[in-house]
Amino acid sequence: MRIFLTGSTGVIGRRVIPQLIEAGHEVTAGGRQSARLDLFDSAAVKQALAGHDAVINLATHVPPGLRAFLPGSWRENDRIRTAGSALLVNAALASDVQLFIQESFVTYPDSADRWIDEDTPPDPPAYNRTVLDAENSAARFARSGRRGLALRFAFFYGTGDDFTRTTLKSVERGWLPIFGRPEGFFSMVNHEDAASAVVAALKAPSGNYNVVDDEPLTRSALADALAQMLRVKAPQLPPAWVIPLTGSVGDMLSRSLRVSNAKLREATGWAPCYPSAREGWRAALESRPTLRPEPVSKV
Repeated sequence: MRIFLTGSTGVIGRRVIPQLIEAGHEVTAGGRQSARLDLFDSAAVKQALAGHDAVINLATHVPPGLRAFLPGSWRENDRIRTAGSALLVNAALASDVQLFIQESFVTYPDSADRWIDEDTPPDPPAYNRTVLDAENSAARFARSGRRGLALRFAFFYGTGDDFTRTTLKSVERGWLPIFGRPEGFFSMVNHEDAASAVVAALKAPSGNYNVVDDEPLTRSALADALAQMLRVKAPQLPPAWVIPLTGSVGDMLSRSLRVSNAKLREATGWAPCYPSAREGWRAALESRPTLRPEPVSKV
């Protein structure tokens, strides 16, 4: 299969490419950086997609660190999800592309300890509402009679990740920097498992698919697991009064989301290498001496 991939320099894209090549696919990496494809140039995108069988759109512009909480910091990411995704689908429909895979995100409502599957209606907070625009673009592609998928990723973690590195340091200092109730679930997925899910999705039917660990942990369970790994006391969680001060990003981070990956597993046979954060975070900790920040993807 000849595949056009956006977001090739991101934490997931750079892991997807070697897996696609190993599986025997031919990959064209597209982006918006200098000397590369402008994802908002309709004519250029249409020309670039010629001769491809599939498009995998992993293009994002996620603001790093505390900038994610600032007003307007998600504006470029919104543009990519709305105009960028729509333009890619338009170009794909005008070509012979038969499969369109769109990166999305779990934005379900707080569900306490109930399992969440893809039939649960999304409830994105203000900063993340355009995730539905991106999903709608993939659905529009599917309505044409071709295959269109949206992969709803949980929170990423893994080697070389700023969130992972910061969390480990914070736990050593006595804090788990994740908002929400101790008994609330916090669904995550390791970078490597997220990448393998993208490759597995090449054979999935149209629809939305959750990409998460097999066993989401509660915040208290995660805190205990990390404390044991680091051989420190169990960390405290941020107080509840902080959450309203962090806007819609804090609202999303504080929800209890016990998300199921059963649909993707049944459709493709995919299974994460790290069943839960216990195994995934231990792997990240073991590689800790070589942890380095990864650049924020802009494509």
